[in-house]
Amino acid sequence: MDQTDRRIVQCLLQDGRASFRTVAQVAGVSEQTAARRYRALVADGALRVRALPGHLGTRDQTWFVRVQCRPDAADALADALAAREDTAYVSVTSGGSEIVCQTRSDPTRPHGSVLHRLPRTAKVLGFHAYAVLHMHLGTDAKWRAFDEPLTPADIALLHRRDGSPVPREPRSGTEAVLGEADAPLLAALARDGRTSVADLARATGWSKARASARLEELRRGQALHLAVDLVYARFGFHATAYLWLTVGPGQLHATGEALSRHPGTTFAAAVTGSANLLVTVTCRTMDDLYAYVTDTVGTLSAVTRVDVVPVLHRLKQAGTRIHQGRLTP
Repeated sequence: MDQTDRRIVQCLLQDGRASFRTVAQVAGVSEQTAARRYRALVADGALRVRALPGHLGTRDQTWFVRVQCRPDAADALADALAAREDTAYVSVTSGGSEIVCQTRSDPTRPHGSVLHRLPRTAKVLGFHAYAVLHMHLGTDAKWRAFDEPLTPADIALLHRRDGSPVPREPRSGTEAVLGEADAPLLAALARDGRTSVADLARATGWSKARASARLEELRRGQALHLAVDLVYARFGFHATAYLWLTVGPGQLHATGEALSRHPGTTFAAAVTGSANLLVTVTCRTMDDLYAYVTDTVGTLSAVTRVDVVPVLHRLKQAGTRIHQGRLTP
């Protein structure tokens, strides 16, 4: 991957639906080149943009589950978890003896969930489930660990459409709730988060103006989340880990906010349990991961304990399967 590819990816991490015209401006190439490079990354299985229900748009509860199992059973069990529709991130960790997955459950229909089935699975030796209490999803909470990051001016350009700033804060009201009428819109965006407004209009039977307005409402209200899937190793990042932190309750929010703004952080959330802050981090090398733990986490006085769980390999990412180093929709 060359510098142009990396800049295109950084643009999409800021706004997965940024126009190729804007991406081209930031990347310093023609609009045709930006579109061609993007399609090549998608065809090569290195990149995918898709839309998922946001945390404000669904009644489902998000969980992270740590599953202890025999090392000889981990891959098969992880593959079975990755095949489920209600899981997002599935990784084999701790040298092959543990699986970490993100799942969701409908409180009104608990019996078909992962949490219900795991205790009945013979290969499972034990598991711990952590409910997500709060996700740190501010505008600065984006993974941006590339050596040549976008400038503030580049980011400002990506956050403007038609010359006007795009509101970034959540908005209250019924527009922030996904309804049955939104199902065709969500299905189209789940296949390709960059589906054109014209194609969204055809998929929903709406006018282009209505499709565009509804998409914007759902994004503003955080009922819809654009996920940008990357095979990080293809871009030179080979050290991914889950960090389970124990933080004093009075400093939990400030600590989560601080870590979410670090360039190497891919996710940060307050969770239930004694380890009450979960952070995922992706670095180039284990030395960089060590520096993150010692120089970034280690300087936070509120953190009293950290459990570093390195990812051996990932089978699913934001709902997209990974096979032989490629994203496979």
